Amino acid sequence: MLFDKYFTPFEAKKTLPLVKQIVRDIINCANELRLLNINERKNLTDDPLVSDLLFKINKYVDELKEIGCYYKDWNYENGLVDFPTVIDDKEVMLCWKSDEEDILFYHDHYDGFEGRKPIPEKYFVEETVI
Repeated sequence: MLFDKYFTPFEAKKTLPLVKQIVRDIINCANELRLLNINERKNLTDDPLVSDLLFKINKYVDELKEIGCYYKDWNYENGLVDFPTVIDDKEVMLCWKSDEEDILFYHDHYDGFEGRKPIPEKYFVEETVI
C-alpha cells in the first residue's frame, strides 16, 4: 500500500469542511504573497512578512497531510486536494478542487487531474469499507 491512510468517498466528504478552510487559508496566504510582488523584491529570505506567509502555507499543507490528504496545486490558485482511496480494487486518488462543492471525481495515482473520472455511485454508501 502506498499511503498510511485511505478514505472512502463518504469519509472524505466528512473531512471536506475542514479541508475547505485549510485550503482557503493557503490560497489567502498565497494571494497576500502575490500582492507583495515578491518577483520584484530582493532578499526574500530577509523579509519577515514573506517568511511568515511561506511558513503559514507550509504549516497548512502539513495540516492536510496530517488529515491524510495531499495538496496538489503548487501555484496556490486552484486549491487542488487528493485523498487516497481504493476504487475497483485499485489504489487511486479522490480529487477535489476548491471551486467544487463536493468530492465527485477520482483519478489514477499517476494520471493526475486530467485523468479525473466520476466516482461510481456505489462508493458513496457509508458502509463501504476500504
